[in-house]
Amino acid sequence: MPTIYYIRHGETEWNAEGRLQGAQDIPLNDLGRKQAACAGGILAGLFARDGRSEASLAFVASPLGRARLTMELVRGTLRLPPDDYAVDDRLREIGYGDWEGSTLSEMRQADPVVFAARESDKWTVPPPGGESYASVQMRMSDWYDQLTADTVAVAHGGTARALMVALGIETSASAANLTIEQGAVYVFGDGGLTKYS
Repeated sequence: MPTIYYIRHGETEWNAEGRLQGAQDIPLNDLGRKQAACAGGILAGLFARDGRSEASLAFVASPLGRARLTMELVRGTLRLPPDDYAVDDRLREIGYGDWEGSTLSEMRQADPVVFAARESDKWTVPPPGGESYASVQMRMSDWYDQLTADTVAVAHGGTARALMVALGIETSASAANLTIEQGAVYVFGDGGLTKYS
């Protein structure tokens, strides 16, 4: 079972405003850049503790700019060439469709029936024009099943939740509302999960 060092991208202005981003390519803000560097420092500490060489790991990011810049800042902190990593579309954030750019209160007002249905079953009910967590879980399972080496992955909160369920660490009910911290490193390994922040 490969070990995954999983990092959620740093904060964006939409994160700070409580707006769903999904496929929208919103850049990191100043705090987000600091969080990315912080995650790189945590990762360096974990590698030193465990006697790991960065050269023995694969590095992969979501194609969205906020994840890619986070990866580049992490790699810079590790003194690695910033752009020497893979990109995998399966790591992209859950698509929120028509709700992208909206806050929770705006979504509730615009689509009260769908919003209520999704609140009662967030895992299988997709936003209008978007995708469900169940479908994200399928693509994260597919991504995980093809891993051949221990990997540093930079992606999103939604993909982290889906991976937790795919690996049996959380249930769909418990994962749906988990907060995935920015500036932290989540280590998936040996059938469990440990967060370092």
